[in-house]
Amino acid sequence: MMVGCILVLPAAALMDRFHLAAALSVVVLIECVALATNNGRCPLTNVAGRYTQDRTDNFDIYLPNWLAQHNKTIFGTLFVAGLVIFLWRWLV
Repeated sequence: MMVGCILVLPAAALMDRFHLAAALSVVVLIECVALATNNGRCPLTNVAGRYTQDRTDNFDIYLPNWLAQHNKTIFGTLFVAGLVIFLWRWLV
């Protein structure tokens, strides 16, 4: 869901759907607050950890390991780029 919000954000901004873009931004920012208050980890990682001994980077999400290792950097960059597009379109 978060990846969908991040990917749709610039498209919504480019189509001048500013209410949608703002809502998507708020959803992602809430997730950022949840990560920040949990030392950069998803709170659900602890729940998933109860059911397996596996602790590879992708044990709790359905992503390739290389993407799971760098998901915050990749999707964080895409989110910031989406916000820049949103703000640019809103101000223009």
